[in-house]
Amino acid sequence: MLLVLLPYSGAKAWGFFAHERINRLAVFALPPDMLLFYKPHIEYIVQQSTAPDKRRYMIPGEGARHYLDADHYGPLAFDSLPRNWQAAVHRYSADTLERYGVLPWHLERVMRWLTAAFEAGDASRILRLSAELGHYLSDAHVPLHACSNHNGQQTGQEGIHGLWESRIPELVADAGFDYWVGATGYIKDVRSLFWQAISGSAAAADTVLRFEKQLSQRFPADRRFAYELRKGRLVHNYSTDYTKAYHKALGGMVERRMRASIQAVAACWYTAWVNAGQPSLGKLRATGISDEEHAAARRLDSLWRAGKIFGRDH
Repeated sequence: MLLVLLPYSGAKAWGFFAHERINRLAVFALPPDMLLFYKPHIEYIVQQSTAPDKRRYMIPGEGARHYLDADHYGPLAFDSLPRNWQAAVHRYSADTLERYGVLPWHLERVMRWLTAAFEAGDASRILRLSAELGHYLSDAHVPLHACSNHNGQQTGQEGIHGLWESRIPELVADAGFDYWVGATGYIKDVRSLFWQAISGSAAAADTVLRFEKQLSQRFPADRRFAYELRKGRLVHNYSTDYTKAYHKALGGMVERRMRASIQAVAACWYTAWVNAGQPSLGKLRATGISDEEHAAARRLDSLWRAGKIFGRDH
């Protein structure tokens, strides 16, 4: 029995549910001209939604693309942080920015790459970059991706990141989350969208931490955690009762942030296509994913399963 009593590890085995669900549902918010291209490749878009997390096990610089420690820059961080990358480097240095996260600036880079892929008619790049943009934009909607106490390590709440981001969606989403976002629309200022998502997350981070701390004081340890069978392994995890109680205390925050992510992802895909001149996607339907892209995805998955994460583990 002791050989299979394994601690919960959100970094390697869990945490993909929400990313996959967001990318899948974003496809169905697209207009018909785009849906006809995206829907036949929806499984690839879902699969590749987790590729950026997997790269954190191979590329040291990847981790900083997933977060912004806004609190490092003080209580008025969003008033002082330059939106332009070069201006931010000039004020704080590239090393400082990389240390405390580059998520909003990286989102702009991926958006430019996706627009260029539409202009070039490169089906493989369009689909891969769409999937990855969905990942980073979803990260921007997670409160603990916007503060330095990203896993409760400063307040004795280790594991809260996985509780909010993974455990709640996996246990509760299919039992009542409302994912309806309606048809997508054009975003005139994507930079503002990215920063609004992150500033909203930063504003919610204190609530995420404080409510869990308060709840933990009402739950004895033997009710907060439980062992459960996951893919043939017995793992130590937050109990179902504790997870649902936390979700209730948050007042549906996880559901709202997932829905906002779906809406934002679909809108950014659409905006990149419009900015590229709304090229016809009909001819690209049969092109799909290149053999090289499929091979790269398989290699990435293989390396991830055997790898050790670089940087911080969120």
